[in-house]
Amino acid sequence: MKLIFGTVMFAALAAAQEWKPLYDGKTLNGWEQHGNGLWTPLPDGSLLGQRVQKHAAKPFDAPFPVDAKAFDSWVHQQAWLYTMGTYTNFDLQLEYLIPPGMNSGVSLRDPTHGKFVTGEATAADGANTGSPAHNGYEIQIIDGPEKYPTGSVYLFDAAKFGAQRQAQWNTMLIESRPEMIRVSLNGQTVSQSAGDPKRPKSGPIGLQLHDQFTFVMFRNIQIRER
Repeated sequence: MKLIFGTVMFAALAAAQEWKPLYDGKTLNGWEQHGNGLWTPLPDGSLLGQRVQKHAAKPFDAPFPVDAKAFDSWVHQQAWLYTMGTYTNFDLQLEYLIPPGMNSGVSLRDPTHGKFVTGEATAADGANTGSPAHNGYEIQIIDGPEKYPTGSVYLFDAAKFGAQRQAQWNTMLIESRPEMIRVSLNGQTVSQSAGDPKRPKSGPIGLQLHDQFTFVMFRNIQIRER
């Protein structure tokens, strides 16, 4: 009986440590879109994220010419792709390719699903409570000089420079535990933070299009729950 119990426990532990795809390479099953973004599964199994200019001739509510405030409000509106499921103890591994000058990221534990930066919040939601980086956590993906380079636990710990390969596919590993978030980039640990004990310990996982001009590619998105 003990042997059977031990075997069952071992099998359950092994199953819990298996990598499972979060993105099937063909569809957006298990994901939901927030904001004005277009996420397209490509024939090679990668996922292309880009912005959609539905009203290219007049993207602003204000008449032309627009002032700097109106332009900034438009250009910095984000778009996100979020998992429908929520996760607590897990390892997330993915590959990404970001062109020069672009800005993206991975959201962890954000209960708002980015609604305050995608234009989806309503009056019932109250005042703007900020981006996913302020409600949960954001792992930075960016090309260019930045206080928080790629791999940073944004606002908490700036990553080491030099691990990202420019204009190439990169591999990111995010280890998320209630007491710690650690990020590795191309096999090198670049950032680690305990975060804020007042913030959520679990939540969805999101992929970011930071502004109206960003596009990015992802592939081999896998999760291993602990």
